[in-house]
Amino acid sequence: MTNSPEHTRDRWADAMLAAALLAVDPGLGGAAIRAAPGPVRDAWMAGLRGLLTSDRPWKRLPPGIGDDRLLGGLDLAAALGSGARVLQKGVLVEADGGVLVAPMAERLEGGVAARLAGAIDEGAVRIERDGASERTSTRFVLVALDEGLDDERPPEALLERLAFRIDLDGVGWREAEPISATPDDIAEAQVALAGVAAPDEAAIHAVCAAAEALGVHSLRAPRLTLRTAAALAALEGRDAIESDDLTTAARLVLSPRATRLPPEPVPDDAQEQPERDPAEAEGADETESSDRMPEVLDDLVLEAARSALPEGLEAFWSASGQTVRGAPARSGPAGAKLPAAKRGRRIGSRPGRPDGASALDLVETLKAAAPWQRLRGARPGEARGAMRVRRDDFRVRRFEQRAEATVIFVVDASGSAALQRLAETKGAVELLLAEAYVRRTQVALVAFRKEAAEVLLPPTRSLARARRELAALAGGGTTPLASGLETAAALALGERAKGRTPLLVVMTDGRGNIALDGGAFRTRAEQDALTACRRIRAAGVSAALIDVSPRPRGDGAKLAEALGATFAALPYVEAERVRDLVRSLDT
Repeated sequence: MTNSPEHTRDRWADAMLAAALLAVDPGLGGAAIRAAPGPVRDAWMAGLRGLLTSDRPWKRLPPGIGDDRLLGGLDLAAALGSGARVLQKGVLVEADGGVLVAPMAERLEGGVAARLAGAIDEGAVRIERDGASERTSTRFVLVALDEGLDDERPPEALLERLAFRIDLDGVGWREAEPISATPDDIAEAQVALAGVAAPDEAAIHAVCAAAEALGVHSLRAPRLTLRTAAALAALEGRDAIESDDLTTAARLVLSPRATRLPPEPVPDDAQEQPERDPAEAEGADETESSDRMPEVLDDLVLEAARSALPEGLEAFWSASGQTVRGAPARSGPAGAKLPAAKRGRRIGSRPGRPDGASALDLVETLKAAAPWQRLRGARPGEARGAMRVRRDDFRVRRFEQRAEATVIFVVDASGSAALQRLAETKGAVELLLAEAYVRRTQVALVAFRKEAAEVLLPPTRSLARARRELAALAGGGTTPLASGLETAAALALGERAKGRTPLLVVMTDGRGNIALDGGAFRTRAEQDALTACRRIRAAGVSAALIDVSPRPRGDGAKLAEALGATFAALPYVEAERVRDLVRSLDT
């Protein structure tokens, strides 16, 4: 995975194109901007604002806003002064025709998010409070600022209604060039938008097929993609949607929502072609060409979306089959708790009918039926004192069983302190392996030094094998921290695909100096490492980070925050303390 200047420039160009499309068609809902506060995010906001005329409002959502300010309501002071009911406008109505900015959207309260989503859906705000009932039209562009300080995300119900999800992490201010469009261009496109023809059946099929292939299950996403394509056509002064509009729209709307890799296309020359009579060939070719036009459009749209998948995810998904982002995190070296029908630890009972997968809990069933016996009464011919049990009384047993866990040590094998770190890591690995059969744990080791990372010990429970591999482990050299994190993440997702629960234990001082592309640039190396941490956390992999530097300077804590990891500073690493830290995660 690289973060080349060309790639960041392309990301920035797409981000600014999205801004222009929002200015053309507020019906696209808005955009979620994933970026920390800084000049790059400010440049995007300024670019969007520069596309709007001065009469279009620009409102900011105050933190902790209440319904009276958000939706509007009775203006008590004006009502007392005039003796009549006076309604004041809320922020949602005040933003009509302009932009509403929601800072720290990842911490947005559920109620506020629901009201924003409702206003976007209806294009209106309903006020039904203080004895008043009124519906006011409003159409605004919502910019949800996700500051990315941790792995929180804005509410999914709100994200679904926003056409664009823009990630500006890694884009430098040098790439943040201003957009060339002007408010006059936007005004012309808004007029042209009304004349753009509706998408035809082939376009609708292509977009829906691409969404299905990418694992985008929201019905709003294809609709927003087609609406984006129409805005693109209007921006170019066309009255019909063309294939380029569809491919660009799919790249902007569908790719950031993808949850799986689409299948690789099968080359035409790989398919067997039946022999045909030359006399029929010409007419058949014309018929096939006509029949294949929708398929060609499908392939174009899907390939455009595939080419814009976020960097690094392809490697993650390839390692795990079809891993869905945001999968529930599992923690603890003893493995995640998994439901099991007839084995494992008993955890009670639940209502249900016994079948091949669930066994009847007789005692709990009788307990559920007992209080109702007097009300149910005796049936004719029924023995005296018989227990009357109905279908609603049935209880089935519940069990839980722990999956196997794989503890993956990610060890900084660079620098002069490597020998100390590696020696203690070997001891911790041996201690964990000694308990492996009891705790259903496997252990793996990823070491990084010089230019790249390497899986030195694949997942194993064999203590003899671990000792043999660890004995040959050497240290020294530069610090490719991001490469170590990416390698460990791919290994972790591979273990999850096998039904095991992965846990990363990262031992480093946090000061990487080799970027993912092999360049010796400390700033880029640090950014690559932080990006890898965020993606690991988004994939739901649990982790612990141990800062092993003699004098911790905060680099490890910063990485742990991005990784969502348990953090410990252990300048003098001891095998027992490492083992105890891993044990403490079993909650």
